[in-house]
Amino acid sequence: MRNQTAAFDLWCALLALVIPASVAGQTRAPDTWADRILSVRSALGGDVPQWSPDGKLIMFPSSIGESAGLAAISPNGGTPAKLTDGLGGVPFQLAQQPRWSPTGEFISYVSDKEVDGNGADIWLWSVREARHVRLTFHGARIGSTSWSPDGKSIAFSGGLNGNYDIFTVSVPDGVVRQLTSDIRYETTPAWTPDSRTLVFVRTDDHWVDHDIMKIAATGGQPALVTADRDFFDYNTTGTPAFGTPVLSPDGGTVIFRSWRTGWVNYWAVPINGGTPVALAPESADQSGAVWSPDGRTVAFGSNHNGTHDLRVVPVQNAGASVRFGPARVLVSPALGVASNFAWSPDGTRISYTLASPMHPADLYIVSPGSGSTTQLTSTQMAAGVAGELVTPEKVTYKSDTLTITAYLYKPRNASPGQKFPAIVFGHGGPTSQYADTYDQQMQYFAGLGYVVLAPNFRGSSGYGRAFADANNKCWAHCDLADLVAGVEYLKKQPYINGKFGITGTSHGGLLAMAGATFAPGVFQAAIAHGGTADRIYYYNTQELRHIKQAENEFGPLKGNEETYRYVSPFYFAKEVNTPIFVIWGEGRWPGSNNSKNYVAELDRLYKTYRAKAYQGENYYVSGRANVRQMLIDMTAYFDQYLRQARTVSSTSANASMQP
Repeated sequence: MRNQTAAFDLWCALLALVIPASVAGQTRAPDTWADRILSVRSALGGDVPQWSPDGKLIMFPSSIGESAGLAAISPNGGTPAKLTDGLGGVPFQLAQQPRWSPTGEFISYVSDKEVDGNGADIWLWSVREARHVRLTFHGARIGSTSWSPDGKSIAFSGGLNGNYDIFTVSVPDGVVRQLTSDIRYETTPAWTPDSRTLVFVRTDDHWVDHDIMKIAATGGQPALVTADRDFFDYNTTGTPAFGTPVLSPDGGTVIFRSWRTGWVNYWAVPINGGTPVALAPESADQSGAVWSPDGRTVAFGSNHNGTHDLRVVPVQNAGASVRFGPARVLVSPALGVASNFAWSPDGTRISYTLASPMHPADLYIVSPGSGSTTQLTSTQMAAGVAGELVTPEKVTYKSDTLTITAYLYKPRNASPGQKFPAIVFGHGGPTSQYADTYDQQMQYFAGLGYVVLAPNFRGSSGYGRAFADANNKCWAHCDLADLVAGVEYLKKQPYINGKFGITGTSHGGLLAMAGATFAPGVFQAAIAHGGTADRIYYYNTQELRHIKQAENEFGPLKGNEETYRYVSPFYFAKEVNTPIFVIWGEGRWPGSNNSKNYVAELDRLYKTYRAKAYQGENYYVSGRANVRQMLIDMTAYFDQYLRQARTVSSTSANASMQP
């Protein structure tokens, strides 16, 4: 395959030079456009920006500059300053969960830099001395960390004993105490304000039922605060969807997320137990709840059809008889996602990030009193790129009895009567959602003269529990039907040339494989990135969270083998009728055999395909150089089948052998 891939890379490079895409009356070379698209970068990393204890700085992970690390900016504006240089030599991507200590003396972080195997440890970065020290020698998986309010300890969930338990480590001497030892997973510890008690989540073996527990910081018997049922959490051991219990500043009330009304809303319960009450009930999913320092207000995010706003709700009474007033919208983007909320220590401002389909996330400040906002960071991009990006439309169409919402990107400045090929995207998850955020690939292909449609198919989150469960046991079929219905919608538009591609990553990669298999004649080309063609092989070889997901969606493998086969395009490869390009990453975290096995089956059956593995990656391609090449490769493939007049037979010779 290595020689075939090298030949394909050469062919893609030549194509980019000699056959630039025609876009709205102009030409644009894919490699040049890829460079311009890749210049669009947020200054922010993937963690919630945090206020320093004195309120003078807001810290955030940054990948901008010669080396990655933690940066900080004044809430009054200015230029971000680097706090660390890669956290003392630690590559940015290997330094997780940076947390400011309550005293401001340290920044804690989690890293596996001196651990063999799949473990990690907690490290401290001394802000004053600019040095780092290893705090724990845990050498096992660490789920989440939380500083005690007095700054003397860090609580964490760790997998030392084969499942997750709650531990504390004293600062700075590193003495570790194990607090729990249940065979169930115990995660996401949070402290009461007096640093005497920890609240955490205990999850059943199916990762579906959750008990919120409390325990003394010195150990002892845990006690139940409240129970929540039927909330499958794919990320139980990482950044859980169920979330960390959010404690009021007086320690009397716990806020948690729940599906109990058919939407993911926040509920509140006294820490000593009682009947939970809804924070701000609505037919929308809520996230990111944070208490104001004085305990009088809760801020949270509300998701309405992919647009996320910031809302605040007054606390009328906390503790044993918790009650809330009506919520009001504080930040309401017309098209955007407000998230990552944090109160200033004095409670006068809230920091948040705001992204849109035209720019990645930037950092903002809002005053809850006046509603005035200040932008603190600016997305980086090459000169003129902002004017070349597309503002998508939100459209709806029918698929069976369901109404599907989708993002529609059309090439800018199209001439009257001009027609374009279209690409339908499928998102990952599948319990996830296309939202009002920047999508690199969609902007890239729209800029090259493709119409892009990105549907939130059945199984997506953000539209209620019934919709999220609507593709259980029918992956690659009923959700694919919503993408096929999207093609029917596009066929009615006057700017479509009648050629359609399908692509996506992870579950979207599976949908691309399914589109090439189960939708004869609908798509003329498919590109599957990191898809999972064989769910039986996947179940028997993948990590635990994927097994839990499969059991939640399809039932245990034993007794449900036919369902697992039904949702696996691998077993139906003889039906592949569309040219397909299979791509994946290879590197530190293996996981590519599923794609390799699928490619081998396509080859065995003489199907038209190409395949390429990008080195130095996870299973998904994310490195800048590899993403650039992947975009060029994808363009060459789609151009070949969606822009050319000739017809390619699905029984032609192995396309990976062709120049």
